[in-house]
Amino acid sequence: MSATFYMPTINVMDKNSLGDSCNMIKSFGFTKAFIVTDKVLNEIGLVNKLTTKLKEIGIDYVVFDETKPNPTVTNVHDGVKLLKSEGCDFVISFGGGSPHDCAKGIALVSTNGGSIKDYEGVHKSSKPQMPLVAINTTAGTASEMTIFCIITDEERHVKMAIVDKHVTPILSVNDPSLMVDMPKTLTAATGMDALTHAVEAYVSTAATPVTDACALGAIKLIADNLRKAVENGKDEEARSNMAYGQFLAGMAFNNASLGYVHAMAHQLGGFYDLPHGVCNAILLPHVQSYNSQVAANRLKDVAGAMGVKVDTLSDEQGAQEAINAIKKLSKDIGIPAGLNEIGAKKEDIPTLAENALKDACGLTNPKQATHEEIIKIFENAM
Repeated sequence: MSATFYMPTINVMDKNSLGDSCNMIKSFGFTKAFIVTDKVLNEIGLVNKLTTKLKEIGIDYVVFDETKPNPTVTNVHDGVKLLKSEGCDFVISFGGGSPHDCAKGIALVSTNGGSIKDYEGVHKSSKPQMPLVAINTTAGTASEMTIFCIITDEERHVKMAIVDKHVTPILSVNDPSLMVDMPKTLTAATGMDALTHAVEAYVSTAATPVTDACALGAIKLIADNLRKAVENGKDEEARSNMAYGQFLAGMAFNNASLGYVHAMAHQLGGFYDLPHGVCNAILLPHVQSYNSQVAANRLKDVAGAMGVKVDTLSDEQGAQEAINAIKKLSKDIGIPAGLNEIGAKKEDIPTLAENALKDACGLTNPKQATHEEIIKIFENAM
């Protein structure tokens, strides 16, 4: 099978990206934006930075700030209804992964019809979504530039993985100045989400030399800068490097896909409404310990990218050093040590494991697991 590479046509990065991107929006000829964000970003005034720019260039807008931390089917369908009633001709997502994913769902259903549940799986839509501009305020999910859209089905308590080329934004924006006020806990969680993207893409069965280069570059930037960004959110260099790191990780997993960390984390998020980045961070070393049975050489490379001297180590030793480095980074930035600390329950593990095996992200894990093996990984992560 031939390799494919997806990403937005235009990606604006670094300082002053917000202003530059608004000038591009004007050149596209759009007239009214449907801004998808959340209440926190709206209440603290960060959304005003965007709306002020839109006013300056004569673009009308309506703000939809109902996005939940784990966006739901209801969020999407409420957004579609408001978008159509307001006559908007394009969508802007403003925030982190939650607003981006919610906006993708809204934009996709607006042109394809039906329910967002109809598009669960891989490339299920037939038409491009309504034009979407994704403006990022966190350094983690890379949802601003990927073909992934994660929506929670409240009825099933399951996070749906919608993997569709048609949800790719036409423009992504990463302006570090929008990220400096992120709290430490969010900086840590989103940073570990980005690291997970890079590691899972690197050990993926769909990896290519292009995604490998992106993944290793991302791992190095994140390992070198995440502690600094958590410790001092005003550190512009660390914030900028994390923005580039998470974007590179997005380029990697957008094309090499992911693995069991995400397949399992999606179940925790859907079942308990837990923060995605924290779930990833806790699961990451345990899943890679399982993967080391077949991907020790790849994990040794991960250790090297994280600053471990691996020249004299065997593949198995290098893999263990990668797992140790991941655990140490998580501990240093205050990630909880186990799933029990964030509310997961041992009695739910069989159901979580069963659902994880149905998640599309697990298809490219380097070693396919049985139900019992997924249960064991969950138990080890408790």
